[in-house]
Amino acid sequence: MPTQEKVQYKKSDFYYDLPEDRIAQTPAEPRDSSKLLVYHRSEKRIEDRIFRDITDYLQSGDVLVINNTKVLPARMYAKTEHGGVVEVLLLKRYDLRTWEVLMRPGKKGKIGVKMTIGDELSLTVKDITDSGERIVEFAYEGAFEDVLSRVGTMPLPPYIKTKLENQARYNTVYSQVDGSAAAPTAGLHFTEELLAKIREKGVEIAEVLLHVGLGTFRPVSEEIITDHKMHSEFYEIGEKAAEIINAAKREGRRVIAVGTTSVRTLESVADENGYVCACNGNTEIFLYPPYKMKCVDALITNFHLPESTLIMLVACLTGRREILDVYEYAVKNEYRFFSFGDACLIV
Repeated sequence: MPTQEKVQYKKSDFYYDLPEDRIAQTPAEPRDSSKLLVYHRSEKRIEDRIFRDITDYLQSGDVLVINNTKVLPARMYAKTEHGGVVEVLLLKRYDLRTWEVLMRPGKKGKIGVKMTIGDELSLTVKDITDSGERIVEFAYEGAFEDVLSRVGTMPLPPYIKTKLENQARYNTVYSQVDGSAAAPTAGLHFTEELLAKIREKGVEIAEVLLHVGLGTFRPVSEEIITDHKMHSEFYEIGEKAAEIINAAKREGRRVIAVGTTSVRTLESVADENGYVCACNGNTEIFLYPPYKMKCVDALITNFHLPESTLIMLVACLTGRREILDVYEYAVKNEYRFFSFGDACLIV
């Protein structure tokens, strides 16, 4: 695990003012029609483009690293034996029938309590974690994913108030592996056609996996950010992806991460020279300035919440003051923020 110098940054050092009307409530249609802010670090220069123009900034030999996780319809509403309603949000799978979940209101989720979700699913609370999540065992017939597709809904972040008409829009076009509680949102801008153009340009695409947990959205509660405890997320890098990435590092070609989840995966396993290995595990890596990326050379990302671990991660590439300047520009120039918002390319 990479180590970091102790820095006394406060969470307020990563605050910026965001009007509520800048928070995107619906995804852009088509996906690649969102705005793209391009930040050239060496020149501290900004360009305003459209996301489909991303091909102008990619060159033959680049490696684009994408996260192929798939968001489950992980939000459900359960009824207690006494008629109460409890929101259940899937967080992490332990085995075939056992999950860690978030329950609201939590007081109804006492150990031993049974609940039903429609006619096809029931659960029993088995344990409570130190941080208050519940460990539950589900009872159902058939495949869990099939049942979930009928009784669950997409777990949109709390700042999205508008109902999502097309549930598929909270997944990337390349999503494959079920397991996320939230989308790797930088990837939402890509279409199949745009990916084809990128490949035609000679860009290689490497697929990694990181199942996004709700901890991604958990606020930094400690004033000194080094006191913050990161959530744990499962990652996997396959043999093929490792070969593609390591060949690029050997030959001095750029590795461009799509999203902070791809960054966390790569930087969790990269050695001092930026090489990665085929492996899997759980990462709690927390990236903040003055951390220097070992594997990642450029980043495609969305605009993140003030004082969040995500804006701190992006600041590793730009510097703290610079990313706040970029965000201030984005606010003034009416970029849309957060999950369904516009994109930023940092090169």
